Amino acid sequence: MRIVIFMLVLLSSPAFAGSVLVLGDSLSAAYGIPLEQGWVNLLRQRVEQERLDVEVVNASVSGETTSGGLSRLPGLLATHQPTIVMIELGANDGLRGTPLDIVRRNLQQMVDHAQQAGARVVLIGNRLPPNYGPQYTQAFFDLFAEVGGEKRVALVPFLLDGVAEDWELMQDDGYHPRAEAQEYLLDTVWSGLQPILEQTTGPKKAP
Repeated sequence: MRIVIFMLVLLSSPAFAGSVLVLGDSLSAAYGIPLEQGWVNLLRQRVEQERLDVEVVNASVSGETTSGGLSRLPGLLATHQPTIVMIELGANDGLRGTPLDIVRRNLQQMVDHAQQAGARVVLIGNRLPPNYGPQYTQAFFDLFAEVGGEKRVALVPFLLDGVAEDWELMQDDGYHPRAEAQEYLLDTVWSGLQPILEQTTGPKKAP
């Protein structure tokens, strides 16, 4: 009987000390490039190099909106039980001209769901092309910082910082970064993620 109980404990024990769930759109789903070259897969490699006991789960879907992410998040939280949730959504809402109060509410509710599940949150912001008008584009950019400040979560202000302005790093559509840019995206995300990883995953694994 003791052996059976011991085996059940082993089977129910987590394989990792922590996990990162990335909930994003095509920018995190490696659109137009091999999946293994995307920044989320590079994140997996980096946590291994840093000997952090962390699993990285990429739940990003090309074309995803904040409404779609909000509908999927409860199931993802139940399945993966992440310690950290990275939310990289909103760009497709903005490109469709979605009212910003809807985008804001969806982001707020996603943060709430993640926090209620016991996860830390990293909110990743984005910018829109200037042809959407200065008032809408500035308000869109600002809402990520506003939601992050209100909910007291870590913020990465602009995923494509230093990349969007360099056409050599962007695909022909002008929206998606090339494979050569993915390391830059990872470095941008890492600045907001690393402190939380160190707080939530404990000591590094032995080499």
